[in-house]
Amino acid sequence: MGSGQVTSSEPFDFQGKHVTVAGLGVSGVPAAKVLHGLGASVTVVNDGADERARAQAAELEALGITVRLGDGDTLPEGSELIVTAPGWKPDKPLFAAAEQAGVPVWGDVELAWRLRGPDAADWLAVTGTNGKTTTVQMLASILKAAGLRTAAVGNIGVSLLDAVLGEERYDVLAVELSSYQLHWAPSLRAHSAAVLNLAPDHLDWHGSMEAYAADKGRIYEGNRVACVYNVADKATEDLVRGADVEEGCRAVGFTLGTPGPSQLGVVEGILVDRAFVEDRHKNAQELAEVGDVNPPAPHNIANALAAAALARAYGVPARAVRDGLRAFTPDAHRIAHVADVDGVAYVDDSKATNTHAAEASLAAYEPIVWIAGGLAKGATFDELVAKSAKRLRGAVLIGADRALIREALARHAPQVPVVDLDRTDTGAMRAAVQEARRLAQVGDTVLLAPACASMDMFANYNKRGDAFADAVRELGSADG
Repeated sequence: MGSGQVTSSEPFDFQGKHVTVAGLGVSGVPAAKVLHGLGASVTVVNDGADERARAQAAELEALGITVRLGDGDTLPEGSELIVTAPGWKPDKPLFAAAEQAGVPVWGDVELAWRLRGPDAADWLAVTGTNGKTTTVQMLASILKAAGLRTAAVGNIGVSLLDAVLGEERYDVLAVELSSYQLHWAPSLRAHSAAVLNLAPDHLDWHGSMEAYAADKGRIYEGNRVACVYNVADKATEDLVRGADVEEGCRAVGFTLGTPGPSQLGVVEGILVDRAFVEDRHKNAQELAEVGDVNPPAPHNIANALAAAALARAYGVPARAVRDGLRAFTPDAHRIAHVADVDGVAYVDDSKATNTHAAEASLAAYEPIVWIAGGLAKGATFDELVAKSAKRLRGAVLIGADRALIREALARHAPQVPVVDLDRTDTGAMRAAVQEARRLAQVGDTVLLAPACASMDMFANYNKRGDAFADAVRELGSADG
């Protein structure tokens, strides 16, 4: 781990500055309002000009903010700063023009970081391909159990700008950060941070796996107390080694196995800490039982250990880790047990929208009738199927790219019976559940872990999960 003094970002006086906000939407509109309130001369540029964009534009123009719809590529005359929506790709012409003109580009996270007051809350930051939201919510629950004023913010839906500028005063924030957000947050310096895992995702945006990993790794820059990494995922440890942190900041690993010194792990069903204890070579602190984690699937225990590591880095007592984990309930559609019907468990993990998430989900059960498919987003399924083949009783495939999964099953799990459902109507999920029931035996789990995005058949993964749960409940009531 490199070390070096990190200077804090300079305060920025917005009065009279010409600031361009790139993109309307969940981050652009509040950013434009905040900057306008700080006395900046704000111009918003947006690619689209649909009805929603026009409504948002009208709202901003009423405040005296200039909005240019349908032209997100041209740099407005006199721009001194761009504040971009996180989803805008780095290769857009607007950013090339900004670089040529020497105009800095910030994301909404960078803006929030720069606008913090002198007595601002510390940030405990989390990123990773999968598990971010659950880990941040667990962390917030643990911090609350310790009596701290906190909130789960960032990519999770609560705006960082609101948290930083709102009336409420916080001691510490649990911050979820996407790779997009980190790309545009050059001066962010967290108290402590975790990278949960790294798997190919959003490569169309970043351009390469190396660029994606580098953006994730930015979360460790300037950490003061702990860089938390996943012992089972060497790429996360490599990011720690490459990070420039403050003197005395430590690398802290989490593992589902027995922890070594400076690690958190699991011993005989107990979550233990060998990082934040006196004489960590000899001692371990019990934090919680595996049964305190809801649900106690392996990847969720890993999330709990990462959350515990960040909380312990902040000085939270062991008891608060246990109490916070017990109080936590996961969001819907994350390995959620829907019902047992005729001795078969039905589990909704519609949130498993990529192969990495589906692999973690499949590792939690055995034997499984797997419902999978949707939009592959360029993913391949050979590795996922090869790793999970021995757990599969059968598979029911739905969605636009199901053939890719069917072919991987034929290559790596030819013994597994496969039902290929060639329909996308509203009854397709009901049919999938009925086929899965036919394949399942007593003691099996029917698992919706699509490994694909949902938008070919459903508005989002929530609606897909709801359709699955409704179909399962119909099975149960039909039996009643």
